[in-house]
Amino acid sequence: MTEQITKSQELIERRKAAIPVGVGMFNHATAASAKGAIITDVDGRELIDFAGGIGVVNAGHCPPPVVKAIQEQAAKFLHVSFNVASYEPYIALCEKLNALLPHGGPTKTMLVSTGAEAVENAIKIARQATGRQGVLCFTDAFHGRTMMAMTLTSKVQYKPDCGPFAPEVYRTRFPNFYRYGADRSEADFVAAELEALDELTQNTVAPGNLAAIIIEVVQGEGGFNVAPKAYLKGLRAFCDKHGILLIFDEVQSGFGRTGAWSAFEQFNVIPDLSTWAKSLGSGLPIGAVMGKAAIMDKAGPSSIGGTYIGSPVSCAAALATLGYMEEIDINARGRHVGEVIHSRFERMKAKHPCIGDVRGLGAMMAIEFVKNGDPMKPDAETCGRLMNACAARDLVVITAGTHKNVIRVLSPLVITDEQLNQGLDIMEEELDKILG
Repeated sequence: MTEQITKSQELIERRKAAIPVGVGMFNHATAASAKGAIITDVDGRELIDFAGGIGVVNAGHCPPPVVKAIQEQAAKFLHVSFNVASYEPYIALCEKLNALLPHGGPTKTMLVSTGAEAVENAIKIARQATGRQGVLCFTDAFHGRTMMAMTLTSKVQYKPDCGPFAPEVYRTRFPNFYRYGADRSEADFVAAELEALDELTQNTVAPGNLAAIIIEVVQGEGGFNVAPKAYLKGLRAFCDKHGILLIFDEVQSGFGRTGAWSAFEQFNVIPDLSTWAKSLGSGLPIGAVMGKAAIMDKAGPSSIGGTYIGSPVSCAAALATLGYMEEIDINARGRHVGEVIHSRFERMKAKHPCIGDVRGLGAMMAIEFVKNGDPMKPDAETCGRLMNACAARDLVVITAGTHKNVIRVLSPLVITDEQLNQGLDIMEEELDKILG
């Protein structure tokens, strides 16, 4: 008897026939509708969403106030280009962001469409503000797939045969304490990493040639590695000493994900510039570059932006998203969800030595799989098996890490405790089966 093909399988086959293989497919889930923390696939199955559109729906799928704001703005006008005609939603959103995320004084914001576009524009602003060209980035970083952003991105599998890359980009090691701590205290490790930063100015690039240093306070695609607070403070001091601008990429870590509007405010370190996107628009494409007003104004007329900067519909969605986030106290939700996940992950780690590390900030939480308890021996096989086993039980999870050996949780922060614990139960049960 021939097995009947499901609607999901049929849709995936159509995708394979019509879409290039270079467009990533992390699992075989499909979507017909979504609400809160649940995706309903084309076969009518309800999937618990632990991926959140890769960190895009912190406020949940289709929040009613956001859907309403989109509908209302779409009925007024879809596009005029902010370069041609100024409109209130763009300005109001920038005012709101400046108030929520001040950069140590007068702050200004420009809007774009994606996180990668935000990074591209932040680098252009930094170069114009300093008159320098060099940019320093980190291993395991992810900043996007456009030319400068792709150059800054560390993982070589994301850019095969895509060179030549942007010039004047230098890379140093991200201060991953778990991986490189080598039985030292965190204080000793940070001191050594900051010494290495000084050494870099002697043998790699002169600090007077650096326009900016760009870093994710919590790395996203890199595996939710959290930069030590002392390192960020040392990095701020290093930048101040040499007249280098410090850029924080908060594209994945912003808007409640780490239990605050930003990750950086929890470290008491203020950047000169920062980049944002993902959950800002609840799924509509919108990103932002924020920064100290005096620095933002160094960019020459028409040197930043583009035709679609700050789509009016996306601006309306973002304003409604931020209002809804304030109404439900998204930051408290992030802290609560993170505590639940962290506790369960620690329980799994106590049972299974292949879980080398549990880490993250707020609800940006992950587990890393390694062989023989060795941080230098990633275990991608167990990680992949767990992801697929969860998918078979209607739990959508995705991996991270340069070696694909990290399971990360990016569930909507509006997820109910019942849904959250059900998803964690599935993950724990399937891991127990895999490891016997």
